[in-house]
Amino acid sequence: MAQRTFSIIKPDAVRKGSTGAILAEIEKAGFKIVAIKKQSISKQQAEGFYHVHLGKPFFKGLTEFMSSGPLVLLVLEKDNAIADLRKLMGATNPADAEEGTIRKKFASSMGENAIHGSDGEETAAFEIGYWFAGYELI
Repeated sequence: MAQRTFSIIKPDAVRKGSTGAILAEIEKAGFKIVAIKKQSISKQQAEGFYHVHLGKPFFKGLTEFMSSGPLVLLVLEKDNAIADLRKLMGATNPADAEEGTIRKKFASSMGENAIHGSDGEETAAFEIGYWFAGYELI
């Protein structure tokens, strides 16, 4: 049965003009794009989204970065979507990412690593609900 996951093409990748190429990688890997929107988010929205990291040393930098420019929010669907997207994304640090992964191809650092993907079913449900209303999920 198809599973849904959530992803963000981060501001660094959007700034570099990599959105189309990243979307092509995602579709080539068999994901169906259920919902997509490009928008800028406020620091407050970023803080709410990343609330689980509140108090960690990278929280301030992460939320400032994520609210620094437009990003692309995605709901994706396929069998084993969460694990498959994480494999396609590659390691958080692009230097450690496998060849052919999105982060190896498009990321420049651990902080500016091009893409976010949900790490589990509960996280995916929260993240999808945070950015998309039910009627937007076609």
